[in-house]
Amino acid sequence: MTTLVTNISQLVNVRETPQLLRGKELNDLPVIEEAFLLIEDGFIAGFGKMDAIDPASLKISHQVDAAGQFVLPCWCDSHTHLVFPSSREDEFRDKINGLSYAAIAEKGGGILNSAKKLLASSEDSLFNSAWKRLEEVSKLGTGAIEIKSGYGLSTEGELKMLRVIKKLKERSNLPIKATFLGAHAYPPAFKDDHEGYINEIINEMIPRIAAEQLADFIDVFCEKGFFSPEETEKICRAGLQWGLRPKIHANQLHLSGGTQVGVKLKALSVDHLETMDEAAIQALAGSGTIGTLLPTAAFFLRMPMQPARALIDAGCAIAIASDFNPGSSPSGNMNLVVTMSCIQMKMLPEEAINAATINGACAMDLSAVTGSITVGKMANLIFTKPIPSIAYLPYAFGSNLIDKVMISGGWI
Repeated sequence: MTTLVTNISQLVNVRETPQLLRGKELNDLPVIEEAFLLIEDGFIAGFGKMDAIDPASLKISHQVDAAGQFVLPCWCDSHTHLVFPSSREDEFRDKINGLSYAAIAEKGGGILNSAKKLLASSEDSLFNSAWKRLEEVSKLGTGAIEIKSGYGLSTEGELKMLRVIKKLKERSNLPIKATFLGAHAYPPAFKDDHEGYINEIINEMIPRIAAEQLADFIDVFCEKGFFSPEETEKICRAGLQWGLRPKIHANQLHLSGGTQVGVKLKALSVDHLETMDEAAIQALAGSGTIGTLLPTAAFFLRMPMQPARALIDAGCAIAIASDFNPGSSPSGNMNLVVTMSCIQMKMLPEEAINAATINGACAMDLSAVTGSITVGKMANLIFTKPIPSIAYLPYAFGSNLIDKVMISGGWI
C-alpha cells in the first residue's frame, strides 16, 4: 500500500544518513517546510517539498492532507522497566513524608517490593498489564522502546520477565529491545552473600537467557549499596561472552564509578547520570558510549537534575528516556520527558527532540530502523495538531499536541 502525506507544515528531523549526534550537533534539527512524505508498505519511500511532486503521477492507495501539522519521527524511549506487577503509590506517600530512595529500599520497599509481587504474578497477568502500558505510551508518540527485566531477582523470575518481553516483541508492531537486569538489587536470600548471587547471574541466568535468545543487552545497577564497579565489570564481561552488550545504570545516587566502567567496557549507554563530576563527564565525552538522561526520575525523587548542559558542552552524545517504572518514574510520557529536558535541564528544543529520536534510537541500536525521517526507515511518525513552531511542543507542556500516531504506516 502506498500512502502520500501532503501539505506538511514542517517535516522534522530529515536525514539522508542518520548518525549519533554529540555536543553541538544536537542543536541541528533539519526540517523541510511545506513538505510531502511518501510511505510504501509501512516504510518511508520518499519526501521533499510539495512543489517537487505531482500527486496525479503517482499510484496512491491513500492520501493524507496534513495541512498545518508538523510530522516528526516517533519518540525512541531507550530506558524503561515497562513490565512490573503493580504500582507502588504507598511508597509515594513515604517519599512525601521524607523517606529517601535508599531508606525505602532498606525497609523492603523499592525494587524488592516489586520483586516480591512479581514472584506471585503469572506471565499472562504480567503480559496483559504491560500490553496496556505499551498501548498507552504508543498513543503518546513512542514508536520504539527498550524494556528491562530486574524485578525477578532469581533465575525463574528473570526468565519470566524476559519471556513476557519476548511476547511483547512478537505481538507489537513497535521495535522493542530487551535488557537483562538481574543485577538490579540483591534478593533477601543473598543479602549477605553477594558473590553467591553474582555467581547465579553468571552461571545460571545468563546461559539460560542466551539459550532462549531472550535479551539483546545486559544491565547492572552500579551504585553504592547495590553493585560495585568491580562487580559491575565482572557481570558485564560475562554477558559480553554471550553476546549481550552492556547498558549500565550509572551515577544515579552517588559518584559510583559506573560511567567509567561503562566507557571501559564500550557500553552502548550509561543511564541516569544525576551525579557527575568532571572526570566522569570527560570520560564519557571521549568515548563512543551514549549518556542517557532520565529527567522524570530525578523529578519524582526530588533529586538534582542531570547536568545536560555540561555534558553537551563537553561533546558527549546524549539521549533522553522515560525510565518508566513503578518506583521512581511512574510515567512513560516522552512528551513530558522532552519538556522537562528543556525546562529543568536547559536543553534547547532541538537538542531534546534529537535526544528523544535519533539518539534514543542509537541507544537501542535501532538507528537503521527508526529515529529520523529517512528513506527505508519504518514509518513510525507523530502528527501534531496545528502548532506555530517546533519549540511549541515542549513549551505548551500542559496540552496534548499529538493529533495522530502512525506505526509501520498505519494509524493506532
